[in-house]
Amino acid sequence: MHRVNVVAVVTIVVLAVLAGFAFPAAAQAVTAFEGARLIVGDGRVIENAALMVDGTKIAQAGRAADVRVPSGATRVNLVGKTVMPMIIDTHVHLSPTRDAIVRDLKMRAYYGVGAALSMGTDNYDVLDIRSQTIPGAARYLSAGRGITMPEPGRTTAPYWITSVAEGRKAVEEAAAHKVDIVKIWVDNRDGKYKKLTPEMYGAVIDEAHKRGLRVTAHLFDLEDAKGLIRAGVDALAHGIRDKDIDDELVAMFKQRPNLILTPNLPDRGVKVDLSWLRTGLPAEELAKLEAANTDRPAAQAFFGIQARNLARLNAAGARIVLGSDGNRPWGPHEEMQDMVLAGMTPMQVIVAATRNSAEYLRIADAGTLQAGKSADFIVLDANPLDDITNTRRISAVVLRGAAVDRGQPVR
Repeated sequence: MHRVNVVAVVTIVVLAVLAGFAFPAAAQAVTAFEGARLIVGDGRVIENAALMVDGTKIAQAGRAADVRVPSGATRVNLVGKTVMPMIIDTHVHLSPTRDAIVRDLKMRAYYGVGAALSMGTDNYDVLDIRSQTIPGAARYLSAGRGITMPEPGRTTAPYWITSVAEGRKAVEEAAAHKVDIVKIWVDNRDGKYKKLTPEMYGAVIDEAHKRGLRVTAHLFDLEDAKGLIRAGVDALAHGIRDKDIDDELVAMFKQRPNLILTPNLPDRGVKVDLSWLRTGLPAEELAKLEAANTDRPAAQAFFGIQARNLARLNAAGARIVLGSDGNRPWGPHEEMQDMVLAGMTPMQVIVAATRNSAEYLRIADAGTLQAGKSADFIVLDANPLDDITNTRRISAVVLRGAAVDRGQPVR
């Protein structure tokens, strides 16, 4: 048996890939990662833990004293580090082309995101990417083409429907392409468009359920949320944004323990420190972010509504997952901080971003660090339970048992 540190492991794997070695070979040896604090993803923490990886899978996970490391295994000393599952992002909008989607997925892995659900703006010709295991890339799930009322001037990827019959037909086509979930929009976009009527979204939800599919809804208004919940929607792809929620909405969540809430909190409207992105973004891209990095009172008020609503539903026991929206591969780290600032504890946020999100997306082998699961984890230089922004202090990312090359950001 021989001991190496985590930086050495990353270097070995990266150099092997650059030298032209077969990438899967990087995940074949048995490796024991020892001494770290292990955040399991289900609410548990194991101090002085050991995580033994055999190929692409976790073979053992527990206290170092309880994990039996076989002779000949590589041993990685992670004393002083924290290990947590890779993040699962349940709400993104990826690029439209095949090559760009692959790039997006590799960028997500760079930031410790192991899987992402693209929400309703994908054409069907790219969905075969879901069945591909791409080295160094997050898993890809997709709602395919979502469903909304006509929105001239916006993307034409979703189905634009104007009747119940068209809604059912759209679900039929989505089911034929085996989408992972059905996405609908119920939003008039500040009065610019008509929104799906209760009859239309009710028919979509009914048709989806008949075909074994779940439905997630983009929404804005409290009353639309209530209507969608009564119609049997499975998930809300945003929190309520027009006003503070009331007792009736809280009671509806309590009566439906399987209803999913994806807060998708908005920009807080405050100037923040973006220096942590410097190594992962081109200078010109970071400059654009800095130009918009200002204090905006109106945005602060908008965030406040949604933060209060999240805090109240979290206190009521709602099942919460993580979604970052848009196409920012680093976005989950910002969202996790925002969720803590809204009143959730760091542990609650990590569970939402790992186990809960994996269960919502029906990814059986991810979300927690347990024997039999895929070896997908992040090695951190500091404890995110002390400060959730420590999820950004990434020492290494291991995806399907192989280290992700973080020496150069994906371009």
